[in-house]
Amino acid sequence: MASDTGPRTNQAGLPSANPTSSYWLREPNTLLLGHRSTPDLPEEADIVIIGSGITGAFAARSLLQDYSCNKKVVMLEAREACGGATGRNGGHCQPLVYGTNPAVAAFELETFSFLERLVRDENIDCDWIALSGGVHAFMSTPLFQTAVAQIDSLTKSHPFLASQLEVILPTNPSKLARLRAPNCHGAIIQKTAASLWPYKLIAHILTSLLPNPNFNLQTNTPVLSLSPSPSSPGKHQILTPRGTLTTPKVLLATNGYTSHLLPFFSDLIVPVRGQISAIVPPSPVQTLTHSYLFAADPEKGQHAPRDDYLVQRPVLTPDSGGEMIYGGGRRLALRLGLGQYNDDELELKVAHYLRSNLSPPLDLGGKDEELPATYEWTGVMGYSRDSNAWVGEVPSHRGIWVCAGYTGHGMPSAALSARAVAAQMLGLPESGQGHARLPEEFKITEERINRARQGAKLEDCGGWEGAYFSGPADGE
Repeated sequence: MASDTGPRTNQAGLPSANPTSSYWLREPNTLLLGHRSTPDLPEEADIVIIGSGITGAFAARSLLQDYSCNKKVVMLEAREACGGATGRNGGHCQPLVYGTNPAVAAFELETFSFLERLVRDENIDCDWIALSGGVHAFMSTPLFQTAVAQIDSLTKSHPFLASQLEVILPTNPSKLARLRAPNCHGAIIQKTAASLWPYKLIAHILTSLLPNPNFNLQTNTPVLSLSPSPSSPGKHQILTPRGTLTTPKVLLATNGYTSHLLPFFSDLIVPVRGQISAIVPPSPVQTLTHSYLFAADPEKGQHAPRDDYLVQRPVLTPDSGGEMIYGGGRRLALRLGLGQYNDDELELKVAHYLRSNLSPPLDLGGKDEELPATYEWTGVMGYSRDSNAWVGEVPSHRGIWVCAGYTGHGMPSAALSARAVAAQMLGLPESGQGHARLPEEFKITEERINRARQGAKLEDCGGWEGAYFSGPADGE
C-alpha cells in the first residue's frame, strides 16, 4: 500500500463563499441557478459526483447517457453549477503537443476533436471558434532553443505530432510580425486551437441531464467531510450542512480542492491560484486569428518563468467586443499561487501587470498604455506533482475515484478523462465508440504515487508549467 507520507501544508479547504466575479459567469443559466433536483438532500445514492465543472459534467453524462447506467447519480456542488475552475479559466482549448509525453499529447488531440464534434453535432451555443492556431511566442532565446530541440526529437519519434507544429525562427521577422509577435525571440504555432465560453458548454451538458430521473443536482451544498460509513460497511459517508449522504462510490471531480476531502493527495495535487483579466482593446478593435502563449525564462531576481496566455472574444463592431482574455502573471503572485485555494480576492500587482503587459509582446498598433478591464477574477487550478492528471480509483481508499490535477490543462483533457473514470466506476472498458484509451501516465497506482513522492515538490520547482520546455519528456 502506498504510504501516506505527504505533507499537509498545501491541503485545500472549501471553495470561497464569495468568489471574484468571472467574465464567464456573468450570464448564468436560469435552469441551473440555485438548482436542487429535490428539495431535500437524498440520504443514499449509487454514485456521488462531487464537483460540477467539466469533469463532473462529462462523468455524469458518460454514466447516464453514454453508458446508460440505471443508477442513482447525485452531483454535489459547493457553489453554483460550474462555478469553479471551469467557469473561471481562460476560455481556451489547445492540446499541448510538445513538451509532454506523446501518449498524453495524442489523448489531448483526441479530446479536442471530441469536443469539437460534440459542439457541432449538438449545436451547442458556447462560442466555439476554431482558430488558425495557437502561437507560442518565446520572449527568451534559451527557452525557445529548448522547445525547438524537443520538436526536432518529436519529428524523428512521432512525426504525426510534429506535423501539428510549425517553428518560426527569429530569422523570419516578417512572419513573426504577421503573427503580431514582432518582439519575440522565435515562435511555435500549434495548428489545433479554439476559443469558447466554457460555462455555456457545461451548462448545456448539465441541463440536458436534468430531465433524467436518475440525475440529482444539488448546488450550494459544500461537502464538509468524506469518511467511511459507521453503519454501512463498504460505503462512504458524505457530510454536508444540509445532511448526510451515504454511497458506495464517490468521484472527486474537485481538481484543486481534492485534498480538502482526500488529505492523502495534499502533496500530489496542489491548489494553485491563477488570475485573469478581460481587457478592453484599443479602438478600432482588431481581430486576432490565433491564441497566444507568452513564455520566457525567469527574469533576474525571479524563480518562475513567464507563462501568460491570451484569447480574444468575438469582435462585435469596430468599437465594441473583442475583449482580450489575458491570464498569467503568476510569477508575481504570492508564493507563485501555490497552495492558494481561495478565489475571493485579486492580487493587485498581478492585475496591474495584466492590464499593462499586452504590448509588448503583442502588437496592438503602438498602444502601449495600461488598458482597462471589464472583469478581473481568480480561479483555483490543480497542479500535479508529476505533471499528469490523476484518474482512477485510489488504491488505499476503495470506492473513491479521483479525476483531477490537470495542471492548468483541463479543457483538452478532462472530458475523455471523465469518460474513462465513469467506465471504471461501472467496471467497463475505458475506451469505446472511437475514443482513445486513457494514457497510462494518468492512471492512479501505488507505484506511481510512490514514484511521484520521490520527485521534487511543486513548491521546490516554482510550479509545473515552467517544466513544459525544460527538457525532453519521458517516452520521447
